[in-house]
Amino acid sequence: MSPDIAGICFPGTLSTLKTGGAVVLCNILSDSSGAFSAEAVGLIMASPFDEIAFAFPVPAVVISYDDRLKLIDYIRTTEYPTATILSTETTTDVMAPTVVSFSSRGPNPISPDILKPDVTAPGSNILAAWSPRGLSSVWVFDDRQVDYYIISGTSMSCPHVTGAAAYIKAAHPTWSPAAIKSALMTTATIMDPRKNEDAEFAYGSGHINPLKAVDPGLVFDASEADYVDFLCKQGYNTTHLRMITGDSSVCPSNEPGKAWDLNYPSFGLSLLDGEPVQASYLRTVTNVGSPNSTYHSNITMPPSFAVLVEPPVLTFSEVGEKKSFKVIITGSPIVQVPVISGAIEWTDGNHVVRTPISVFNNKPYVFAPLDDYPGKKYSHPFQGSTIYHQNGILMPLNSSLEAKCSFYSIIV
Repeated sequence: MSPDIAGICFPGTLSTLKTGGAVVLCNILSDSSGAFSAEAVGLIMASPFDEIAFAFPVPAVVISYDDRLKLIDYIRTTEYPTATILSTETTTDVMAPTVVSFSSRGPNPISPDILKPDVTAPGSNILAAWSPRGLSSVWVFDDRQVDYYIISGTSMSCPHVTGAAAYIKAAHPTWSPAAIKSALMTTATIMDPRKNEDAEFAYGSGHINPLKAVDPGLVFDASEADYVDFLCKQGYNTTHLRMITGDSSVCPSNEPGKAWDLNYPSFGLSLLDGEPVQASYLRTVTNVGSPNSTYHSNITMPPSFAVLVEPPVLTFSEVGEKKSFKVIITGSPIVQVPVISGAIEWTDGNHVVRTPISVFNNKPYVFAPLDDYPGKKYSHPFQGSTIYHQNGILMPLNSSLEAKCSFYSIIV
């Protein structure tokens, strides 16, 4: 067997005489079945996917392609190369938290002025409870039974956020879902855009912090009626609205409105190329902190943009009191700008209530449904971002808003 073929470590490519009892280096990531059947005691695999941990039937490690070249050089220049399996160590990752590459990115394709995602949560390489009937490793013929497994994805991050929401609900039984969501968003740990190039489109308000979220100071509350009004202003008619609400809700009028009208704990502004930066938002906050408290606003924004908060100071005399403020964003037209980030912080000396601001350029785009076939034309009336997404394909359209496509794109 040639070294190139043996290097892929597929079943039948390795000789037990050479690999039995040895640690084997494989040039690609696989389910390790080839090395396992060749009686290898350990496995080193090269892969570009170095963000995710996998379970294998033999001790294994995944390294980058650059590290693979270094390892090959060591093997070729050492008379008796050795590999040692060491005990697990816990190390501090100075880059954490970062958003994994396979996580969906914003902006929100249907309502781009609502910043998405909202927050991030632990979702990579999570040791979670596992059914003994499930697979115990990436090798489908591994018949071992395990009670825990390392998992990555939304199925891991979602339980973290759900648990945090339940924790807040236990402390504040009367809070609405919107108030709980606001608490999680406005107290989230700020993430570094230098480590996450998609900025808010990768992490939203930041990484959840349940300990702070249980005492947010202020919340941006919203009722079911507020969301019904939002959907109506986004173009839903009564028939479509009832499909979502499941009740007899009615859109009072067909008059369109901006997503800015929703009392949301973030500020999104989507613009076409060359469109002037001009937006006005009205927000209402509820005091859930201390009575007789005063919050001062602090604005962070690039100097090419002006952000006005009016009034800049909010004074509360009691818990549950509501105060409204207006945010006006102005600036010169922007062209082909992925995202410009800023934030408004309200602080009373004990609490910091942070809401991100994202200004970005949009282009028309199209989604192709799952039942599409090559060459079928499909039009979509909405607008989306020009930013490339890891978990989907975003298609800029021509002026007729028509495209030929045979694939499907999802952005959560």
